[in-house]
Amino acid sequence: MSEAAHSPTGPDRKIRAGLIGAGGIATIAHLPTLKAHQDRVEVVGIADLDPDRVGQVADEWGIAGRYRSAQELLDAESPDLLIICTPPSAHKDAAIAGLRAGAWVWCEKPPVLTLAEYDAVAAEEAEGGPYASYVYQHRFGSGAKTLKKQVAEATLGRPLVALCNTLWYRPHAYYDVPWRGKWATEGGGPAMGHGIHQIDLLLEVLGEWTEITAVAEKLDREVETEDFSSAIVRFANGAIATVVTSVLSPREVSYLRFDFQDATVEVEHLYGYDNSSWRWTPAPHAAEDLATVESWSPQENVPSSHRQQLAELLDSMEAKERPRASGEEGRRTLEFIAALYQSAETGKSVKRSELRNAGTYYTAMHDESHIYGKQG
Repeated sequence: MSEAAHSPTGPDRKIRAGLIGAGGIATIAHLPTLKAHQDRVEVVGIADLDPDRVGQVADEWGIAGRYRSAQELLDAESPDLLIICTPPSAHKDAAIAGLRAGAWVWCEKPPVLTLAEYDAVAAEEAEGGPYASYVYQHRFGSGAKTLKKQVAEATLGRPLVALCNTLWYRPHAYYDVPWRGKWATEGGGPAMGHGIHQIDLLLEVLGEWTEITAVAEKLDREVETEDFSSAIVRFANGAIATVVTSVLSPREVSYLRFDFQDATVEVEHLYGYDNSSWRWTPAPHAAEDLATVESWSPQENVPSSHRQQLAELLDSMEAKERPRASGEEGRRTLEFIAALYQSAETGKSVKRSELRNAGTYYTAMHDESHIYGKQG
């Protein structure tokens, strides 16, 4: 169990943030996001194994504290918020260190490598904080918020059919980075590292999944993991979805489609959306009520983004409440991916109710006896 959380609020007191990892995701996404919230948060330190990289990023962004490890940063700065931007294999230890030091944690995807690691992190949380939350920014846009409300209120009728496609392209050279494409360091292939965002948005909209039947294969890239997967998923509300994830697709797209009794709702984008990415199409019988159809679209335009997720996280810190994209919400998405791999590797459907907190697909995402690219 963690130490008592720091008190991030007070008169004119900003939340103190530290970053672990000085790579691309830190500079492209997190540091601009933190700057956008500089009225509420200040970056007090950054850590990375590469001191030259730390110095370069710290100079560019005006960060005083420069460290070689998460523990050094935590000991020196006592941040209220620890943001983890390392490769996936380092997520668990950094998250646990942060929570034990009393810092809230915001960790890049995938959350950790296994369900067992997820539970180990969760065991360090305390009531009222600190909590560990994860970067699932696509659920935070106004399009997702509007559609989730419509599902809850049955505005569009019952959900029936859904598509969830993450069709991206990563060239062979992408996997020259030593930790990519390996079970021990990335935790999985595109289902784990790329499609996880769209999968999380699918689950955010449709809710609890109950069964998955999947295939996963290595078709072209020189990796240990899959480079393609496809799954059929049943939901507790009766809907059935097809989920396809690929890093072999030259025309890249992130596409979700939800077919309800009274409408089709689609979002098409690549790495993030705003309201212009969404489309509501009424069924013929519903199109007659134009006033109702016009009310379906979001009334505000909030893009999916790290910025919006951080805003809500800071609110949760100040209220000492569990943030979204944490706890059971975060685990649900990781359970889905574990079950996808289990189904693909065993050739059997996997029911969520049958998942166990023990065994191969709890302590790993992969049975080592299953070799991708060797089937048929």
